[in-house]
Amino acid sequence: MSQPPELIPRAVLFGNPERSSPEISPDGRRLAYLAPHEGVLNVWVRTRGGTDDRVVTSDRKRGIHLFSWTWEAEHILYLQDSDGDENWHLYRTDLATGTTVDLTPHAGAQAQMVAAEAAYPDTLLVALNVRDPRLHDVYRLDLPSGALTLDTENPGDVVDWSADHQLRVRVAQAYDAEGGTILRVRDGAGKPWRELMHWGADETFGGVSAFTPDDRGLWLITSVGVNAARLLELDLATGTQRVLAEDPQYDVGGTLRHPRTHALQAVRFTRARMEWTVLDPSVAPDFAEIAKVRPGDWTIVSRDLDDGMWIVAYLEDAAPVHWYLWERDSRRATLLFSNRPGLAAYALAPMEPVTFDARDGMRLHGYLTLPPGLPPSRLPAIVLVHGGPWVRDSWGLDNEVQWLANRGYAVLQVNYRGSTGYGKDYLNAGDREWGARMSCDLLDGKAWMAARGLVDPGRVGIMGGSYGGYAVLAALAFTPDEFACGVDIVGPSSLATLIESIPPYWAPAKATFDKRVGRLDTERPFLESRSPLHHAHAIRRPLLIAQGANDPRVKQAESDQIVAAMRGKGLEVLYLLFPDEGHGFARPENQRKFVAAVEPFLARHLGGRVEPPDEDERWDTLLR
Repeated sequence: MSQPPELIPRAVLFGNPERSSPEISPDGRRLAYLAPHEGVLNVWVRTRGGTDDRVVTSDRKRGIHLFSWTWEAEHILYLQDSDGDENWHLYRTDLATGTTVDLTPHAGAQAQMVAAEAAYPDTLLVALNVRDPRLHDVYRLDLPSGALTLDTENPGDVVDWSADHQLRVRVAQAYDAEGGTILRVRDGAGKPWRELMHWGADETFGGVSAFTPDDRGLWLITSVGVNAARLLELDLATGTQRVLAEDPQYDVGGTLRHPRTHALQAVRFTRARMEWTVLDPSVAPDFAEIAKVRPGDWTIVSRDLDDGMWIVAYLEDAAPVHWYLWERDSRRATLLFSNRPGLAAYALAPMEPVTFDARDGMRLHGYLTLPPGLPPSRLPAIVLVHGGPWVRDSWGLDNEVQWLANRGYAVLQVNYRGSTGYGKDYLNAGDREWGARMSCDLLDGKAWMAARGLVDPGRVGIMGGSYGGYAVLAALAFTPDEFACGVDIVGPSSLATLIESIPPYWAPAKATFDKRVGRLDTERPFLESRSPLHHAHAIRRPLLIAQGANDPRVKQAESDQIVAAMRGKGLEVLYLLFPDEGHGFARPENQRKFVAAVEPFLARHLGGRVEPPDEDERWDTLLR
């Protein structure tokens, strides 16, 4: 008789990783990585191959998640916001003294990294919305002194900047009034801008990958003229284009370039799983040997400047992430660490890529994870909906998926129409389909599982964050008998108020919402018809809502208003408000409280297993 596996403690899945995100220093002498210090993720440094590990940063609240070395390898740079408000500041920590300096000390402003070059180790290009909260201008940051100097002013529509290898801002990507993309270039600082390309709003989200090594051309990812975004090389003087890599169905997902020479070496596609196309024969032997080190998909996450040492991350569906140091001269792989070694003691569930047809015949893609130790028949299930919506789910270990599978649920992740990565036909099929065909794709995924006898159709719940949270609310409001319960994480309840309250710096990209969601100025009734808030009275299945009080994307009001509407009709809703979070949960203690609340909720309505909560997971104070 089949037996469910041992419960995986929430602390193992959702607590801080033991170690993660290793980065080799540019000179190859040291390794930096993230690990807990006083309960919070901080940056640690050790000599490569040594055991002299020491913590070098001193964050005490949210933890550090994004960091990098400076080129001279004596400082660490990292980004941090305040309680999830996404007003990122750029900090620098001196490894010798331990001193940390805020390099962008502007209250209410958001810093974005634009460019850094090894040939100019004392300079960074940083985008800041200090002058106008809607617009990011480019500033030249002198690292030794901390001085910021305005380099390039935003004319009012630019959403992305690119600099060449001389740290000259030479490309501006803007949106036109219809949501199309304008690519402007100039020959150097102070030179006039000219339009290089202009593509319509039906193309995929593409843009500049990098300048060519001689700064005379661009590598562009674009779907112009084809279905799926391909990699082009574009000569800036002649306009000549050359195709470097393409696939008829899958968009180019990224490129790999030599850290010093900038030569293009490989291109990544994410099909059902991650795959590489080698363009530089010199790395082909490395790629072949790296693939043999351990199973799963792999990617190069860090390299020294001479390109002699790589840090390679191995991604598996039923194992934690493992990082190895790859030494190219000796073709030797040395295990550095995994992020959650405690998971090795538990039975994890494999993730299977799946495809099925939507009711209108469109072929959909996704991933199915079945609970280990249980027969695959009439299981309780969760349709887990990704956010965005203009992103996609991918194969690999997902702690949320493993948690649900371990508790006894089948988990289906649908890359519904409107998801990215599958070409523009797939993307554009989601236009103006929020709460309509995009939601039907989720229902069709549920029906596909039920038709195969995998799940009990009466015990299927739906859960998701951001757009996924909207999809939960839409499912319960528009199709109230389809799902047994729902869990909404920072999901918008009204498309009108969502668009009205988008962050100021999203203003240049608002045309994307106009095209892909609906126009607020002329189509408010349409947007309201697709808004769960205006159909809250129809909800009759149990609902749990979790919201960050400082969320700049989906404001707290989005959750407040649907909770008020439901309670005003006598409908029950469990509402958790996290006072120190934004668009999701960055603090592990909050993530654990959230899943500790969700677990008995799902068990009560679907029948899965529950781990008793410990004192650190009490969530009753979050109830609103």
